[in-house]
Amino acid sequence: MTLKSMLPVVMVIMLTLLPCGTAFADSVRRPVRAGSFYPADPRELSDLIDRLGQSARSAQQELPEKQSLRALILPHAGYPYSGPTAAHAARVLSEHQFKTVLLMGPDHFVGFPSAAVPAVEAFQTPLGRISLHPASADLLKQPELFAPLRPADDREHSLEVVLPFLQTYLKSFQLIPVVVGRPDIDRLCAELLPWIDPHTLVVVSSDLSHFLSYADAQAKDRKTIEAILARDRRALVQDGQSACGAYPLAILLTMAERFGWRPVLLNYLNSGDTAGDRSRVVGYAAIAFYGGPPIPAMKENRQLLAPEKGQVLVKLARSTLMEKFGLALTPAATEQVRSALSDASLQTPCGTFVTLKHHGRLRGCIGSLSASDPLAEGVRRNAINAAFHDPRFSPLTEPELSQIEIEVSVLTEPQPLAFSDPEDLLRKLRPKVDGVIIRQGYASATFLPQVWDQLPQKEAFLGQLCLKAGLPRDAWKRGKLEVSTYQVQYFEEPK
Repeated sequence: MTLKSMLPVVMVIMLTLLPCGTAFADSVRRPVRAGSFYPADPRELSDLIDRLGQSARSAQQELPEKQSLRALILPHAGYPYSGPTAAHAARVLSEHQFKTVLLMGPDHFVGFPSAAVPAVEAFQTPLGRISLHPASADLLKQPELFAPLRPADDREHSLEVVLPFLQTYLKSFQLIPVVVGRPDIDRLCAELLPWIDPHTLVVVSSDLSHFLSYADAQAKDRKTIEAILARDRRALVQDGQSACGAYPLAILLTMAERFGWRPVLLNYLNSGDTAGDRSRVVGYAAIAFYGGPPIPAMKENRQLLAPEKGQVLVKLARSTLMEKFGLALTPAATEQVRSALSDASLQTPCGTFVTLKHHGRLRGCIGSLSASDPLAEGVRRNAINAAFHDPRFSPLTEPELSQIEIEVSVLTEPQPLAFSDPEDLLRKLRPKVDGVIIRQGYASATFLPQVWDQLPQKEAFLGQLCLKAGLPRDAWKRGKLEVSTYQVQYFEEPK
């Protein structure tokens, strides 16, 4: 056999020996509806989305000011039909607002028993390429839940059609694309929850009723929208004809119920209002979900505030305790704190903890996990509580005040941590990164990330946390424990 005749055999052997997944290393999911559902020409597409967005922005509607956008429902029909509704995303999205988009849409063609994730590295649209988030590959490790959808088999339009709107308004983000069949809603939701954080926008692509008369569609869609606004997932799934994306919508409503997200209707139209006749119409809605106060954008080093702002909070905690004892800071320090507290970043609602140490040993630690108070006010209150109301210690005395070290922790919003068993819980915890909250019935407790310094082993960390909650040390191994995690930036006084 000549070398030339051997080459095909060698290539087959080499491909066979490649690690699993390498065969898709350069794969891209290319658009299948460009030129039909929406323009294939980039400039024409951008101009159309800009015009639709300008019209949508003229809507007169008050939106929540002190809550963050968490999720969106957008339609996925051809732009002449659903584009005027989808463009209402322009009212709530801004450039670089989110780093990641979890995009769920219904399965129109294959009939997946659970869900599917495109087995590609990126999605291509006329407006550019969108890289997939590493979560996509992680989900594919569970093929019984997330089947691989290869580009040659991917005719699904529900994800593709909304992407140009997201590219226009967000500019850059990573994508977690999920085509949803008829899954176990709670199980699929549990697998997706670990990827939801303040930097992730959840988007569900779904139309509403199909091919009813104009009046009948309006009546049916009104009931569907009412169910969504009531976060009633059962009504959507039981109806069967309420929306083509009933199952991804049910997953979103499960998340919304879990996190306390509040839905707000942005727009409703049907094809009889836009580009079709009124004898057989399809309904479209844009709905935004809001929850919790805004969290300042985190940098990769987990900082929420500039270091000098953090030092202001530490000085504020000390000055609060000094005032309690009838003492006062120097005039210069007092003016520095007073001036800095006018900064808007210190008035943002955030969870905070204040920790007191005496010669390196804990002397008091009290805080709030929820972002119910402005940052500065939370530090004041928790400084008093840590000094005088921590039940583990006697109240702080004036002679001790000059000997204690003060630390202030600023928290991100806690996020539920989904896990399948104790081993999975251990795998998902991140020492020195995650603060951990556990709950079981009325029992609950938390450890800040700093506690990992004293308890670096995950088993010991969880055991002590269970004891703190009044539970058996091994409750994390054998009980139905709810676990949430959060991150902090902490500031301490100069040594």
